[in-house]
Amino acid sequence: MRGFKRAADTFGGLIFLCLFLTFLVQIAARFVFNKPLPWTDELAVILYLWAILWASAFMVPEREQVVFDLIWNSVGQGTRRAMRIVGNLMVGGLALLAIPASWDYVQFMARESSPVLDISFQWVFLPFVLLLVALVLRSAWGIWQAIRGQGLEAQGLPT
Repeated sequence: MRGFKRAADTFGGLIFLCLFLTFLVQIAARFVFNKPLPWTDELAVILYLWAILWASAFMVPEREQVVFDLIWNSVGQGTRRAMRIVGNLMVGGLALLAIPASWDYVQFMARESSPVLDISFQWVFLPFVLLLVALVLRSAWGIWQAIRGQGLEAQGLPT
């Protein structure tokens, strides 16, 4: 699992590095040479989409997601277990239901491509399906942990 995490982090870092370099080229072309390049705008949008969805799917751990823990911290372990199971069932279930239609849409978009770089929209929208799959797997793991009594401590407070 650590090898996968390292590879996912490396790939995410490369996406962000490419986005940063694209911005530098875009800024130099526009403000130094007064010759805006249309491909830099398009590539920046695609890389931004990939960076956000890839990071959400594979890089940001669950403990660093935004949570509202007022209720969580005020209830006992049994209620926390039920809350975690129900929450993960909702998120994972909705993501699971969305996968087939999302995959169909990604496959459908294979016939279209970006106007400047001619990148198939199938590749542009693919990380959304990866995010949905990751949500299903994370939710299943969260349910398994809740059943085993793990991860039920109060957030931000010592147990």
